[in-house]
Amino acid sequence: MSRQSTTKVGDLKGFTSVPRRKSLGQIAYEKLKQAVMKGDFPPASHVVENRVADALGISRTPVREAIHKLEREGLLKSFPGGGYFVVGLTRQDIEETFGIRSVLESYAARLGTVQHKGEDLHPLEEKIREYQKCLDEGLLEELTRINTEFHDLLYALSRSPKLIKMINDLRDPVYRFRKILLRVEEMARRSNEDHVLMMAYIRKRDTEGVEKLVREHILRGREVVFRHFDLQQEETL
Repeated sequence: MSRQSTTKVGDLKGFTSVPRRKSLGQIAYEKLKQAVMKGDFPPASHVVENRVADALGISRTPVREAIHKLEREGLLKSFPGGGYFVVGLTRQDIEETFGIRSVLESYAARLGTVQHKGEDLHPLEEKIREYQKCLDEGLLEELTRINTEFHDLLYALSRSPKLIKMINDLRDPVYRFRKILLRVEEMARRSNEDHVLMMAYIRKRDTEGVEKLVREHILRGREVVFRHFDLQQEETL
């Protein structure tokens, strides 16, 4: 006779199914966060709880929940006397984010160069064509989205869930930086030229070449963002 396991199974009687629809708090959070990322709420602008609630047609409670979540993420900060404002970028934010990205993303590209299969490159090639089409037609507002999708596909080639998670943890500040970068048409064109060259290195399995290029690609962007930041600082003096 086989011995029965003595491991106890937890009692799930008190569990109920998770609702499939998003809560009002989650909807308010996503709407507010998107507004901050897109620049609809620029740095230092006030976020007024009742105005957001009225705009969304909901009560203030889920909006308050969303604001507190964004505060924990560092996107909003409270005034000493009450209320909240959008946190702007600092030089240290730029330095740290681009420095970390240059290490993580160049390593991810290196791994992808080794790990990928030929058919894995087709979606990236399609993104390059889509990006170029929007660039040629002057649809610059589409470039940030396409660029982000290209980089997500690129780093997925690494097949390293831990590394991809670390890169994704920087997604929000990176998105804000990309909007700055891709407003500069010269930088927008250079970005896609780099993407084409990245693909050439990956096809050749040139790990050194792609790692170096991705690092340079990111650090070049850092210098553009620094110039934009310095100009903004001068205008506020």
